[in-house]
Amino acid sequence: MTTLTLSRQDISRMTAQDVANLAGRLEQDDYINPFEALQDWHILRAIAFQREELAEPYLYLLDIEAYDEA
Repeated sequence: MTTLTLSRQDISRMTAQDVANLAGRLEQDDYINPFEALQDWHILRAIAFQREELAEPYLYLLDIEAYDEA
């Protein structure tokens, strides 16, 4: 399976279909090694911070929990 390496500008140009493809790879979890999965996970995480509207349907893949720092 092929993973992506993206810059901040690349993320700004991503479409909903691009993010769906990325999430699909993460859901299938069919990677040659765990580092490829981790790379895709970090890309999805970056998308969630920069373009939340695209990553919102796939936030369950990130397993991010809200917490109170107080």
